[in-house]
Amino acid sequence: MTEDLSPAERYAAARRRAAEQATALASFREMYDFGLDPFQIEACQALEAGKGVLVAAPTGSGKTIVGEFAVHLALQQGKKCFYTTPIKALSNQKYQDLAKRYGADKVGLLTGDNSVNSDAPVVVMTTEVLRNMLYAGSQALRNLGYVVMDEVHYLSDRFRGAVWEEVIIHLQESVTLVSLSATVSNAEEFGDWLDTVRGSTEVIVSEHRPVPLFQHVLAGRRMYDLFEEGEGSKKAVNPDLTRMARMEASRPSYQDRRRGRAMREADRERERRQRSRIWTPGRPEVIDRLDAAGLLPAITFIFSRAACEAAVQQCLFAGLRLNSEDARAEVREIVEARTASIPDEDLHVLGYYEWLEGLERGIACHHAGMLPTFKEVVEELFVRGLVKAVFATETLALGINMPARSVVLEKLVKWNGEQHADITPGEYTQLTGRAGRRGIDVEGHAVVLWQRGFSPEHLAGLAGTRTYPLRSSFKPSYNMAVNLVGQFGRHRSRELLETSFAQFQADKSVVGISRQVQKNEEGLEGYKESMTCHLGDFDEYARLRRELKDRETDLAKQGAAQRRVQAAAALEKLKPGDVIHVPTGKFAGLALVLDPGLPAGRTNGHRGFEHHDGPRPLVLTAERQVKRLGSIDFPVPVEVLERMRIPKSFNSRSPQSRRDLASALRTKAGHIVPDRHRKGRAPAADDREIARLRAELRAHPCHGCSDREDHARWAERYHRLHRDTAQLERRIEGRTNTIARTFDRIVKLLTEMDYLRGDEVTEHGKRLARLYGELDLLASECLRDGVWEGLDPAELAACVSALVFEARAADDALAPKVPSGKAKAALGEMVRIWGRLDALEEDFRINQAEGVGQREPDLGFAWAAYQWASGRGLDEVLREAEMPAGDFVRWCKQVIDVLGQIAAAAPRESTVARNARKAVDGLLRGVVAYSSVG
Repeated sequence: MTEDLSPAERYAAARRRAAEQATALASFREMYDFGLDPFQIEACQALEAGKGVLVAAPTGSGKTIVGEFAVHLALQQGKKCFYTTPIKALSNQKYQDLAKRYGADKVGLLTGDNSVNSDAPVVVMTTEVLRNMLYAGSQALRNLGYVVMDEVHYLSDRFRGAVWEEVIIHLQESVTLVSLSATVSNAEEFGDWLDTVRGSTEVIVSEHRPVPLFQHVLAGRRMYDLFEEGEGSKKAVNPDLTRMARMEASRPSYQDRRRGRAMREADRERERRQRSRIWTPGRPEVIDRLDAAGLLPAITFIFSRAACEAAVQQCLFAGLRLNSEDARAEVREIVEARTASIPDEDLHVLGYYEWLEGLERGIACHHAGMLPTFKEVVEELFVRGLVKAVFATETLALGINMPARSVVLEKLVKWNGEQHADITPGEYTQLTGRAGRRGIDVEGHAVVLWQRGFSPEHLAGLAGTRTYPLRSSFKPSYNMAVNLVGQFGRHRSRELLETSFAQFQADKSVVGISRQVQKNEEGLEGYKESMTCHLGDFDEYARLRRELKDRETDLAKQGAAQRRVQAAAALEKLKPGDVIHVPTGKFAGLALVLDPGLPAGRTNGHRGFEHHDGPRPLVLTAERQVKRLGSIDFPVPVEVLERMRIPKSFNSRSPQSRRDLASALRTKAGHIVPDRHRKGRAPAADDREIARLRAELRAHPCHGCSDREDHARWAERYHRLHRDTAQLERRIEGRTNTIARTFDRIVKLLTEMDYLRGDEVTEHGKRLARLYGELDLLASECLRDGVWEGLDPAELAACVSALVFEARAADDALAPKVPSGKAKAALGEMVRIWGRLDALEEDFRINQAEGVGQREPDLGFAWAAYQWASGRGLDEVLREAEMPAGDFVRWCKQVIDVLGQIAAAAPRESTVARNARKAVDGLLRGVVAYSSVG
């Protein structure tokens, strides 16, 4: 080709090549034995040009390459690079990757419970650690050139998302930000915000999956493609699946057949054939089918920890073996090496031998309830290809790099904490993004199991939609407020919070509403012109008409309410044996009261039917029906016509008893004609306000206008549109400066409690500034009031657990077990302090429903924390806590983290700091200490 170029063109090309080879990107590319994708090159070039970048790309597409290039640039320029991740497991994995590439002397790790070479030029850390460093003004921030925020879409997380925004807002302007995100549908909006707060930011979006993904449905013995093969971007759903779903939906039910709806022999035969083809295959059957099709390794997502454990057991009982003898031996060797530090007695408690049996066969589960060491072993074996089938909860999809050839979804419904809900297109994309290993697989496979009521169109919608919007969850907190005021003062802090992504999104949403308000105002002008009357002010006349109508409506409602009260009072006086006339409804006519059905606690000496909606008498009608009536059957007060004795032998379920008593009722009272209820004089007839308004209307000049009703119609339209416009304006006001207004309320409360004095942070405020967590203010108040003074380390651990623990299930009926003595008294005092804070928050309109404020402390982990910190064995503690080992370890580590904060924040003369450090030592043992790095 070069022979075809002119000398000038060859010279220009040579210069371009020389310029490219002189770039940092050229030397970086030489470190990899594969070529970079176009989106990676574009992002790296933007970084080298001094711009920040936002890279949004599918899972497994290699966006971390861009983060590693930032590390490369920092080392080349003699600057520091902080690489942040949302979870410790990801931090550990990234630390190992970078240490292997650049040498352990150049890479450090900071994750709250691990600190390795923290002064290194490259430090991997959790995002919370960086946030805390920014507020503390840490010396480690000096010479910081780059910050990589991996999985930046975590800022949507309801509980932790605010941390990402705090970091982005507070980083020095000189720091270049590299934001790596999953594919989100509003990347441009997020990029616009980054451009506003961080300066020039390049947005690079890649929809391309390096390994193509194929969608399947497994029904019975056969695996169907979800989409029909065809040309064009619009994919059609496989007609076989549509036909099967339609046939299943039209299949007569068992009840239909019992009702005698005969089926032709041909229909029965077709149904038998269809049923033999369609069923939901069992878990061992699914793995066996994938193995036969060469689609292992696979991750099966099941939205339940217990079901993940059960799936492994089902595969073991079915005799599944996915590993050869050599692989089994290799698995045992790796597992024994990784678990060598765990004592034998703990291994028994942790179900080690059952777990090992599954691993040797190539089968495992993965969920948050597992011991971290066990999870790490499963991850390592899966990546090595020694575990081929993993049953996992959705947390794996958000975590570490663990790609598979196939991903299986048992159901498209999951429990969201409140109800069973369909998974969203974003969640489906996140889960199936694990399918297809770059450099290993030619294609990835997503398999959904056929379930009763399955809709191929619904699945096609999930698979074909890329809606995963990034929504800010940013909310100011007490700790954030004192840290900001301490660093910047109140006014500057307020301005900073106004730059949050949450406010950016709120302000953008206001634009559309503002346009609607403008349209409405134009409409109002037109309506006003149409309702103009030459005789006088029609707006005033219309106001009088509305006032009259509103007054008449109010009086009518009051009259109806009064009649309901009178009717209920009459029902309350009924007794068994009263003969009444039911005025309206399906059972109108003569009736005998069997049970007055009074509300609980108002039974007139009778054991009534207990309910809370007023009396509901049980009656026998003259037509022999026994029914319980409600207030709707008595729009007017009921009168007793006669009294009858109800035989003791009467049984409402016996037709003969009902017939005899109904006959006696007709004989006794059938001749009585009830008095007709006369309606009283309407309240409006004697109302002075109505009389005044009617007089004013008749006297108004517009009353005599020949076009009065036409004007009135325009006036009514004007009024409705004016009301709607006022509502829109209130919405705009509610969304503008929302973050700053919440901050103002928090500052007022903190000022009231002497944490702040104007722009000055008091000693109490400085203590609060060191306490990070959901219950930061409660922890500070406990230190301030000396609630934890005199507690031994184990008792202190029990109390601090209430600040972090949240039960997974709804509130239990039984009160949790807590340590006795001083710990019990201290926990009680913590709950009382929380009650005081809760009342204060209500006074200052700080709303927990909006994610701001202090939730009630949860005492559910206090006994387990006390037992473990007291030196009890794992078997005893887990048995009494009724909690999986992984959950126990996670909560212990969170307690340790807060104890460390308390040790740093407690007054020097206090015993709390010393005992907090001792409590950390008491908790950080055994399984809790088995988190390893490297």
